[in-house]
Amino acid sequence: MKSSSFTGVGGPGLPNAGPPVTPELSVEPAPRSELACRVLNVAIASVALLVLAPLFVIVAFVVWVSSRGPIFYTQTRVGLDRRWNQARALSERRAEDLGGAPFTIFKFRSMTVDAESSGAAVWATKQDARVTRVGGILRKTRLDEMPQLINVLRGEMNIVGPRPERPSIFVRLRENIDEYPLRQRVKPGITGWAQINHSYDSCIEDVRRKVELDLHYIQRQCIAEDVKIMAMTIPVMVFRKGGW
Repeated sequence: MKSSSFTGVGGPGLPNAGPPVTPELSVEPAPRSELACRVLNVAIASVALLVLAPLFVIVAFVVWVSSRGPIFYTQTRVGLDRRWNQARALSERRAEDLGGAPFTIFKFRSMTVDAESSGAAVWATKQDARVTRVGGILRKTRLDEMPQLINVLRGEMNIVGPRPERPSIFVRLRENIDEYPLRQRVKPGITGWAQINHSYDSCIEDVRRKVELDLHYIQRQCIAEDVKIMAMTIPVMVFRKGGW
């Protein structure tokens, strides 16, 4: 089943979610200084890595001693689509359209090493048996996402933006949600408007609602908005809102 057009971002449980998202053709990133945005992201990521270094060590040690497997978990995700502008795309051809530039994301491992022994991507679920005891705490507090500060320094992500998805899942979602690829018009983020207003995905309707929230962010993106979302992320982590 495919979505047609957006009816809005509001609704029960989503205060201050904003006005309806406009039709697809007008969903373009709000203009902002990308240089200033990059400087802000590098500065915050650098300071955060320094300040959180002791916590990094503690989490790494606990992951290492609590379950068999590597401390960090890496995975290919779909990033920024630099060619969504048709005028620029004419001079460049992709052998395969992944929806954006692929990159390697870094996380603290929160699942068992055989979580996807079949080789196929499996959507995480509530009370997922593959999640370790420590991993459950990391996912609930979002501490498993901390290593993505490295992705920010590498320029693959911003601190604020739509969450990046795996290529195989991305393909399935864009087949069911027409507007899904529009999220790739900006860099993916560690946190975002969708993350602070919605819990983890449990069904396609959750994803559809998050897409609406992401596109609303894209249309109003600015440094002030990013700082606001960063500040609103702190209580989400501290009070374990929306995590599993």
